[in-house]
This record gives sequence, structure tokens and C-alpha cells, in this order.
Amino acid sequence: MRVSSLIAALAWAWFLAGISVDASEQQNVSEKTVKEKISENDEKSSENDLKIETNAQRMIIEGRRIFRFDTFGSEAFWGDALQLHKAIAGEKNGGVGDGVSPKTALSAGLKVDADALPPALQDQLKAGKASEVDLDNPATTVALIKLDAVVGVKGFFDDNGNLKSMGIQCALCHSTVDNSLAPGIGKRLDGWANRDLNIGLIVSLAPNLKPFSDLLEVDEATVKKVLTSWGPGRFDALLDKDGKAFRPDGGQAGTLIPPAFGLAGINLHTWTGFGSVPYWNAYVAATEMHGSGTFFDARLNDESQYPVAARSGSFNTRDTPDRITSKLAPLHLYQISIPAPRPDKDSFDEIAAVRGKDIFSDKAKCATCHVPPLFTEPGNNLHDPSEIGVDAFQADRSPTHMYRTAPLAGLWTHQKGGFYHDGRFASLRDVIQHYDEFLKLGLSEQEKSDLIEYLKSL
Repeated sequence: MRVSSLIAALAWAWFLAGISVDASEQQNVSEKTVKEKISENDEKSSENDLKIETNAQRMIIEGRRIFRFDTFGSEAFWGDALQLHKAIAGEKNGGVGDGVSPKTALSAGLKVDADALPPALQDQLKAGKASEVDLDNPATTVALIKLDAVVGVKGFFDDNGNLKSMGIQCALCHSTVDNSLAPGIGKRLDGWANRDLNIGLIVSLAPNLKPFSDLLEVDEATVKKVLTSWGPGRFDALLDKDGKAFRPDGGQAGTLIPPAFGLAGINLHTWTGFGSVPYWNAYVAATEMHGSGTFFDARLNDESQYPVAARSGSFNTRDTPDRITSKLAPLHLYQISIPAPRPDKDSFDEIAAVRGKDIFSDKAKCATCHVPPLFTEPGNNLHDPSEIGVDAFQADRSPTHMYRTAPLAGLWTHQKGGFYHDGRFASLRDVIQHYDEFLKLGLSEQEKSDLIEYLKSL
């Protein structure tokens, strides 16, 4: 299938979309429908029980829609201000420059939702004929965006079908796909960290970086240098608060994108733990995604630690209309409902993992902090950098000045990019070696290997 036939197939899908329910609207299930699904023939449930069950199901469904499809009005920043959509479309499609082809987009870590593709294209990909599809035309990227097929990206089109703006969604960083049709193309995996996503490189393509350069009080060349320093799977959510573009040693200052699954029962979120899940949803939606809403944290109104936030007033964001606050509750419930994925049994040595579990709980002392089954401490799960033997650079960018004990469930899904907040340890063996030396554990090589297999099994 050459690009002309591909675009024709996509055009047919657009026509069908015009006479069917929008993808995001399909997620809106009425309270009556939900109640019928969960309460049919349930004579044991009281009226109040049914209200709770109905509310929970409704919120989870709504939360999934928000997580996958809501931009919170961020198109005003990424499209209208930065004009990023023009760089994606390219000059031949009403934008600027060469544009971004699907091949380039996939190489930058963007993912494609197979379920949003036309059936004919799905069939061709299932047949293993991806190599026959011309993925070098930016017009195809625009067509995929129009189908809501690019995970985490929402396009806005004029009456002539031209891409006029774009916004981003939670799923951009915190979802990937199962690669069931081709690398980067498959069914959505919500909550998985997209460690392939080179978000800094993508943002650096924007024709207008002035909003960043004005905020940080640097030139646009410096902004591009910072953005492209992060690399795949990293983002710096504090650059626009403290202005620290690089570490003291000159290294990049971004942190690895964390997973958003397995968070039920866990108090603090992110590497340095200065907020809960709903705190970070508000923080990111309002100040990083640049949606329209409310966010407040007086701790960030500190000229010495957060000079950019204090100057810009982002610590007290009060946008109108507020498109974020009313969505925090269902978004939170959906996220904490996403379980940590279990690994395939053939992906680790089961017998060694059994031995490794004993080592984890006893000699290696891992369970002291990574308390099963949460695999972090119940309560205030924070530690001083000196307790874990690492430098305080990232911790000191947080109001806590500490690091959170990261949950371990689903660890196998986010090994790419390394471990710890900045990926400083390339492998699980490197992590174990660090603690073996720092805590003087005296682990044998066999014990280290068994411990690795147990960690891979979580």
C-alpha cells in the first residue's frame, strides 16, 4: 500500500467517523447503563451499595476517557502558541519545513493506537506487510492524528480538513502500545511509561519557542539545547519552576518518565515524592501540559529555590475556564485502578526467583523499604539521599529534599533507560551492586542473580 492508497483508506475512515460516534464520546456511558451492567439480578446489594458501585464504575469509565483523550485546553499552548502542529504537518500540508513523517514520529517514540486505524490498514499490518506501507509522508501523520490514532496527541482541524492546532493528553507520556501490528503500533497499554518517547526533541521542533525563552530568560538556541539534552524517556517537570537546565556536572537534568500503574494504596508519587497522584495530575495538567485550570502550592513560591515559579506565578495558577479541577477525581480513580502488569512466565527463571524472594526479604534487606505487596513503605515513603547513597541534586529540587521509595511491581516493563530517577544504573545488577557495596550486604554472585530474577517476576 503506497501513501496514496493509505490516505484514501484514511479518508474513508474519516467519512465513517462523521456518521458514527466520536471515539471520546464512546467512552461516555450513562449512569443508567452502568447501573444495569453491574446491578442486574443483584438482589443482595442495598440501594446505597448500588449507588457506590455505580459511581465507581462511572468514574473509572470517565477517568479512562480523560486519561486517553482530554487535552485540558492545552492546544492553546502547543498549537496556538508554539505552533508545533505546523512543524508536524510540513510546508506541503499547510505547515512549515519538511514535516514529520510516521517513520520519524515512531522513531521519536510516538505510538499509534491500532484500534483507531481503518480495518483495511489493520489487516495489512496483521499480515506483516508494514514494509509495503509508505510511512515517509507527513500527510499520513496528519491523517493519523485526525483519526485520534496517535497516542496522546489531539489534532484540531478547520472546515477544509487542515490541521490548525494540537493539544496533548496524559497518555502521551504514560501509555504505550503492545506492538501487536508493528513496532510502535498496537493496542493501548495505559499506565506504562513511554521510555521511547523523546519529548524534548519533539518540542524542540516547534516554530515558536519564545514562550519558553521568555519564561526562562534565555535565547531560543539555549532552549533547544536543553530540550534535546533529555533524550528518550525523560522529561524535566521542574525546569519551569527552578530554571536548573543541567546538573552541576553538566549532565542533563531530566528524570525518567515513571509508570502510572500499580499506584493504589501508595501515598506519594514521582521520584522525590512531593505530592500525591491527584496533586501531580493537577500540577502536570496546569503547568506542564499547559491546560486551562487551577493549581496551587505555596511551597513553590520561594524565590531562592524556585525563582522561575515565584516570578511567573505558576505556583498559584488560576485559569478560566477551569478545564482540569472537575476531572481530577475520575482521573485519580482510573489511575489507581490500573494494576501493575504481570510478566510472562518465560521471561524469568521461576526457581531462581523463589530463591531471590528469600534474599529480598532477608539478607539483602530490600523488604525493609520495599514492603510487599506495595513494594514501598506504607505512610511517608521518603528517604534522605544519604540513606540510599546517591547525590542530592534531584532531591534538592523538591520541597522534600528527599527521594521516594519507588514501587517495584511491574518493574519488568520499564527497564529501558536505566533505574533510579535519572537512569544512572543501567541494569538491575548495577542497582544491586550499588546496595551491596553501600550497605555492605556481602551478597554472592549467585544471590545477586537470584535477586534479579525475583525483581523481574514482580
